[in-house]
Amino acid sequence: MVRAPLGRAPNVVAVRPLVVIPTYNEAENVADVLTRARAALPDGEVLVVDDASPDGTADLAEAVGRDVGGVSVLRRHGKAGLGPAYRAGFEWGLERGFDVIVEMDADLSHDPASLPDLIRAVERGADLVIGSRYVPGGAVPGWPKRRLALSRAGNWYAATALGIRLSDATGGFRAFDAAMLRKLDLEGANTYGYGFQIEMAYSVIRLGGTVVEVPITFRDRVRGQSKMSLAIVGEAIRLVTWWGLRDRVLTRLRRRQPVDPR
Repeated sequence: MVRAPLGRAPNVVAVRPLVVIPTYNEAENVADVLTRARAALPDGEVLVVDDASPDGTADLAEAVGRDVGGVSVLRRHGKAGLGPAYRAGFEWGLERGFDVIVEMDADLSHDPASLPDLIRAVERGADLVIGSRYVPGGAVPGWPKRRLALSRAGNWYAATALGIRLSDATGGFRAFDAAMLRKLDLEGANTYGYGFQIEMAYSVIRLGGTVVEVPITFRDRVRGQSKMSLAIVGEAIRLVTWWGLRDRVLTRLRRRQPVDPR
């Protein structure tokens, strides 16, 4: 990968980035997010991974791509979840030799104008860059106190259970160095919902990678319906608990087992 020299213009990146955007029934948002993402990264490309949206999201994405260029659409055969959609997008990007692969939501809760900031942090040497709501400078305007408390509690639990120093392990606006993605066991990743974000960050850390958090402003979607559900939250809590037990408790117990001298 070519690293960015000092003094580079604020909206220019030196690598070949791909932005992966999973969609399901995002017809109301897809044109805006694609247009803004292409404006933020004129030298990058965007891949829409659509889970057979019945509202025509994939067709709209292709139409926008014909207008703005640099947009591809990967059509999947059914609604399989966030994790499998991102894995498919990552594999598509790695096969085509992109240097940095970014993930972001389609609902404009992630501001496309922040894309160059994430990518520049990878250029400076990070293996994973997380757009964080909870580092200084990050914000979640308009969130009720209860929702903010639940989100912070979830991130605290993930960080504590896994022994990782991240403020926003669940954040879904992030950029990966492709070289690090190739080291990860993408086929073995077994999360389907938002626990995928925790699993990927934890995997990078376990491999000794560098994770950097940069501040972002996260805004709730204005159009369309959220995909969050109790099942998705439950999956994340269950898997984080298991990973913590497996790697921090059971491993230590095995190390303390006496060695049979025979």
